[in-house]
Amino acid sequence: MAVAGSQAKGLERAQSLGWRALGAFANRREASILVVAIGLIIYFSLRSSAFYSGATIKNIAEYVGPVALITCGEVMLLICGEIDLSVGRVFALSPIIMYLTSAPEPDGLGFPIWIGVIFGLLAAAAVGLTNGVITTYLGVPSFITTLGMLFFLNGINLRALHGFQVATPGGHTFVQIFGGYPLWFNSEFWWALLAVVILQIVLIRTRWGVHTVATGGNLLGARESGVNTRWIKIGNFVLCSMLGGFAGIMDSTRITSILPLQGGTDIMFLAVAAAVIGGTSLMGGSGTVIGGFLGVVVLAVLNIGFTTLGVSAFNFDLIIGIAILGAMILNVQIQRLKNLGRLGRGR
Repeated sequence: MAVAGSQAKGLERAQSLGWRALGAFANRREASILVVAIGLIIYFSLRSSAFYSGATIKNIAEYVGPVALITCGEVMLLICGEIDLSVGRVFALSPIIMYLTSAPEPDGLGFPIWIGVIFGLLAAAAVGLTNGVITTYLGVPSFITTLGMLFFLNGINLRALHGFQVATPGGHTFVQIFGGYPLWFNSEFWWALLAVVILQIVLIRTRWGVHTVATGGNLLGARESGVNTRWIKIGNFVLCSMLGGFAGIMDSTRITSILPLQGGTDIMFLAVAAAVIGGTSLMGGSGTVIGGFLGVVVLAVLNIGFTTLGVSAFNFDLIIGIAILGAMILNVQIQRLKNLGRLGRGR
């Protein structure tokens, strides 16, 4: 009897632990999008054996890399209550600056390729700084600021290359680091994964992350508690632009050419969509970098999966629209239920 009783208690504890673990998982903001991602992978793998082919997986990784890098920056900006519509044009600006700096004369200045990369990233940082200063010090909404910057950079990019594409400069080592395929996936995917891990740690473990959430969640309260909200926003603008420029440099290296119109609004809106699908609020104050990354994975699986099944590409925007609306409705309802739960406990 005593043995049976101890076994029953052990089973009860195990079940209780399992339910607590399940509850903790369900409370994670990334839980729903992770379930969706796994479900989509299972669905497409059952519909087509080609989905698990090496070529398909590499295509997914190539899709995820640049979008995920930009998504990381957009998540940090959205959490602090802002948005950057110009990052897709920075995606083209940085490799153009790299080319003009490091290409042989007379096309460029002939500096080493690494100097070109530094100048490309500095140009991206300057764009982010400009966006941040105009938004925070001059009081222009970031939507308007970055919309104007989008058109301005588009003109700069077209004039810089006279509307033509050029070959990406750089030697073998540079190509392997930024455009090669180490450990099977392309370099851009691994850089994106590293950025996701670092920025997720920054968001949840550092003062900068706490202040970013506070700035987006309660701007006035954050100011009164001593947070320099202007510099938090400016810093995240610079971060977002630099990630966009870095992604553009790597993507240009991978495809071996630089185009004045590469990236653009398409990649920017995909990044924003991934952030929203991954649980980041457009109202600011909440979100996770990991959730944004999972949102990119979902978009990549949908895109490559439907292509594998032969579904028309014309339907993809329709699917993204439904996914964004569904994610927002789900996030709003979950937050409403959590608020009701807090009110209930308060009573």
